[in-house]
Amino acid sequence: MTKASDYQADLQLLKDAAAEAGRIVMTYFRNEPKVSWKEGNSPVTEADFAADAYLKKVLLAARPDYGWLSEESADSPERLTRQRTFIVDPIDGTKAFIAGRDLWCVSVAIVENGVSIAGVLDCPARNEVFEATNGGGSRLNGRILSGALVNHGVPRFAGAKTWLTAYHHHTGTEPEAVGHIPSLAYRIAAIADGRFEGTFIKPECHDWDIAAAGLILSEAGGALLEHDGRPAQYGHQNVRHGLMIAGVDAVIPGMLAVVANPIVG
Repeated sequence: MTKASDYQADLQLLKDAAAEAGRIVMTYFRNEPKVSWKEGNSPVTEADFAADAYLKKVLLAARPDYGWLSEESADSPERLTRQRTFIVDPIDGTKAFIAGRDLWCVSVAIVENGVSIAGVLDCPARNEVFEATNGGGSRLNGRILSGALVNHGVPRFAGAKTWLTAYHHHTGTEPEAVGHIPSLAYRIAAIADGRFEGTFIKPECHDWDIAAAGLILSEAGGALLEHDGRPAQYGHQNVRHGLMIAGVDAVIPGMLAVVANPIVG
């Protein structure tokens, strides 16, 4: 099997599993799911656990030699011995899900040597499926994405006003603000779809928030970068990230200048 067909086989596995997980989650959506609270005052619902259990069972049955990392499962160092690892967030945007908003998705990715090779965001409440493979491009409902080619004239950003003010300070260009998008994965994928140009990502996001979405963005011609300009990597022992940026080529230099010196004089 060639690497390209290997990636496609993994992508199809992710798509099928994410679609069924999305159907499971939809049975709880706007139906008063039970909510509990994790460390850091972060909510989790019975829908998160149901989808996570399904994904773990199905994905590891299909690829028993892969590692497993999920927001809703206990981590194990055993995954570090595996060449490939599933990285899963059964509901990215849980607060929006609880509130009955449709801006959430099932996020599943496979990483190899720190790099995402296949990723899917299934957003059933919006009837949207984002997908990508390393070197194979990214798509939304089958349509090829090329967000880096979109030009809105004045750049548009999602994120706090302070970051937009800092971007104006460093570049002389005042960006337009996009409304809050509670799912980080969906926010990054929306850049790939050309809806806006960039977003600043506050510290403490995790691999499961970004492994699928980062691949979708990079395959559409954009980039998800650490604050020092390095491409994001995943699946290592430390799954947390510091300050990051996601954007298209035209705005990345200005965004990196902001995160290097965020204080506006």
